[in-house]
Amino acid sequence: MRIKKDDLVQVILGKDKGKRGKVLKVIPREKKVLVQGVNIMKRHQRPIPQLREGGIIEREGAIYASKVMLVCPSCDKPTRVGLKLLEDGTKVRFCKKCGEVIDKA
Repeated sequence: MRIKKDDLVQVILGKDKGKRGKVLKVIPREKKVLVQGVNIMKRHQRPIPQLREGGIIEREGAIYASKVMLVCPSCDKPTRVGLKLLEDGTKVRFCKKCGEVIDKA
């Protein structure tokens, strides 16, 4: 997968189409990502006296990585991601629209 934790992504399919958010967690085995403020689910939670109070808790649900596109930090547009090798042998991601390197180390 070419999406990593803390990347800014935009949703391109589904009920949250057009929303942008930061990637909180990547689940490569399931090909899913957890994006901040996207796919909000409600969970009914019972109270446990010493630990937590009960109620309806809202949290993000995982969505497929194919439904999000990485937002390029330099051109601020959702873009496809390419991989290339630099002269020093490191593999970096780059924006297919403007050609800028996304991974700045």
